[in-house]
Amino acid sequence: MRLSPALLASAALIALAGCAKTPKAEDLPPPPVEQSQAATPTPDAGPQPGSQEHFRAAVQSDRIYFDTDQSDVDATDRAVLDSQAAYLRQYPQVRVTIEGHADERGTREYNLALGERRANAAKNYLASLGIDAARISVLSYGKERPEATGSDEAAWAQNRRAVTVTVQ
Repeated sequence: MRLSPALLASAALIALAGCAKTPKAEDLPPPPVEQSQAATPTPDAGPQPGSQEHFRAAVQSDRIYFDTDQSDVDATDRAVLDSQAAYLRQYPQVRVTIEGHADERGTREYNLALGERRANAAKNYLASLGIDAARISVLSYGKERPEATGSDEAAWAQNRRAVTVTVQ
């Protein structure tokens, strides 16, 4: 009895198909994650460490204030900066910018220079407490970004400040 070539080829294909390799469990991709198993942030988790909200909640204040035409750090300012330094020690990955501000009196150039001196005074104090100066940048806005509007001592006092802002 002679078998036809087509019949032999079909038999060979069927035999080979039966010997196909079945994948092992480690070769398979992981099963899809169900929506209920996915990690979702909880709304009550609080602000992210390193964010400005977290920083403000953890320190005494994010700003210090100065007297007219002054840029020296007084005892009240040192207490605020001490709390900021403690935060920065706890979160060594956090970088900050210290923004210097002035009230509306004086020329734009004078107030930019005064704002820079104020920001640098805060930076230098933090550096004296062991915070790496490379983590702190300074920026002066002079009188360009007032906290309070008005042309009286109460408004001016709020505008003579240095504000520490976390860098995201």
